[in-house]
Amino acid sequence: MKRWMRCPVAVGLAMAMGLTALLAPAVPAAEITLSYANFPPAPTFPCVQMERWKTEVEKRTAGKVTVNTFPGGTLLGAKEMMDGVIAGQADIGCLCMAYQPGRFVVTNATGLPVGIPDARTGSLVLLDLFNKYQPEEFSQVKVLALFTTAQSNIMSKAAVRSLEDLQGLSLRGSGPAAQVLGALGANPVGMPMSDTPEALQKGVIKGLLSSLEVMKDFKYAETCRYVTLIDTVIYPFAVVMNQARWNSLPADVKQVMEDLVAEQSEWTGVYMDNHVKESVDWSKETYQVEVISLDAAEKARWEERLRTMTDKWIGEAKAKGLPAEEILADIRAAVEKHRN
Repeated sequence: MKRWMRCPVAVGLAMAMGLTALLAPAVPAAEITLSYANFPPAPTFPCVQMERWKTEVEKRTAGKVTVNTFPGGTLLGAKEMMDGVIAGQADIGCLCMAYQPGRFVVTNATGLPVGIPDARTGSLVLLDLFNKYQPEEFSQVKVLALFTTAQSNIMSKAAVRSLEDLQGLSLRGSGPAAQVLGALGANPVGMPMSDTPEALQKGVIKGLLSSLEVMKDFKYAETCRYVTLIDTVIYPFAVVMNQARWNSLPADVKQVMEDLVAEQSEWTGVYMDNHVKESVDWSKETYQVEVISLDAAEKARWEERLRTMTDKWIGEAKAKGLPAEEILADIRAAVEKHRN
C-alpha cells in the first residue's frame, strides 16, 4: 500500500521537473564559430587588433558569433596567409602585404616613401586606396580591415648618424624596408622577425629597419642602444575572410562586420601610434637608448637615394596596366585628407 502511494508522488515530481526544464530559459549557444589566423606573437599589435575585433564582433552579435583566434603562426604562417584563407584553412586571416611584393601592387604602393606620417593616417589612406581601386588580388576574399604600421626607423648596436655610417652595415629588413636599406647602401638581410633577436645576439646583423614598437615588444632595446629617425616606409596589412564563409553568414552578422571595417582600421592605427610612443619612452628609460635625429641637409641626402624605389614601382605598375601616377597622386591626396 505504501509503495502504491509513493508512485503517484514520484510521477508527479518527475512531471514537475520536466515542466520546469521546458519552461526554463535556454542558455544560448554560439550559432557561428569562426577561426582567425595571425602570424606574429600574441603581444604584438596585429594580434592586439585581432583580439579587439573578436571582442567587438562577439559583443555586437550578442554571442551569436564566436571567434577563435590563432596567433603566432599556429594555424597559418605569414606568407601562406592569403592562400590559406582562400582555401578555407582558416575563416579569417591577417596578412602583411609587403611580404609578397609582386602580388599586391596597388596596396603595396603605400609602402613607398610617399610621406605617410603615422599609422592612423596610413591606415585610412590604405582603406581609401582599396575602396577606389578594388584590386583584383582581393577578389576571392572579403576584406574586413586594412591598417599599416608606423614609419620605419633604424635600430642599431652602433650609432648611425650619417649615410657613411650606414654603408655596408648588415641590418634586418623585409619588403619595402629591404629596398630602403639597399638604396641607402646598407646590406639588407632578410629573415623573419622571430629570428631577429638571435641574429642580433650572434652578430649576424647589427640592427634592423622597422617600426619602433618592436624595441619593446621584441626587447630589441636590450641590444640596439641607438635609434636613428629616418621616418620612412610603412607596412600595409589586410584582414581577409574566406569568400564562401562570408557568403554563408546571415545579414545581421555581415552588417556588424561591415560597420567595423573603417572603425577597426582607424582604431588599429591609433593604437599603433600610441604603442610606438610608449615603446620609445620605455627604451629610453629602461636601457638609456639614444634617439638620433638627422638634420635637414643630411635627411635630404637620404631621401634623394630613395627616389629610385618609387621610380621602380612606377615601371612595374605600368607593366601590369595600372595607372601608376594616378595611384601615387591618390595616396598623397589621401595623406593630406587624413593627416592629424
